[in-house]
Amino acid sequence: MSFIKNTISKIMDIGIVKKTLNIPIVKKLLNRETVSYLIFGVLTTIVNYVVYILAMLFCGVSEGEDGFLFYVSASTVIAWIFAVAFAYITNKLYVFESKNFELKLIIKEISAFVGARLFSLGCEVVWMTVVVSPSIGMNDKIAKILANVFIVIINYFFSKMFIFKNKKR
Repeated sequence: MSFIKNTISKIMDIGIVKKTLNIPIVKKLLNRETVSYLIFGVLTTIVNYVVYILAMLFCGVSEGEDGFLFYVSASTVIAWIFAVAFAYITNKLYVFESKNFELKLIIKEISAFVGARLFSLGCEVVWMTVVVSPSIGMNDKIAKILANVFIVIINYFFSKMFIFKNKKR
């Protein structure tokens, strides 16, 4: 935990980063929380993408084969499960620094977290199904990356505003 905090602090202390962070609008938008969220958002995206690729390889289907869209959706859901577990832990501990581990609060956080992520999963499955379909024919791996850019943004909003609310805010 301290390694991650120290690494983020070192990044924030780099000359050009420090100067950029002193610009008022940048200071408001890019702080420890948003930078760490972006870092863990990228890591969550990597977990999501790697598990998706592995699930698709395990299914053994290629574009154009019968059932390909089903396997795209199934692999998306499997990847989502792993990514949500990783994201909850990293968001709670490192991004929003939620130090309360009361069972009642954890159940509430996990319920809200999974609920918000179910919304983003729905968006992702619809996106993947539509753009990978034969009528559009986008490559599923490219579609997955594009989907995750949107997903990281909406998940930050849900996490900050509804799930890991800091009472001081």
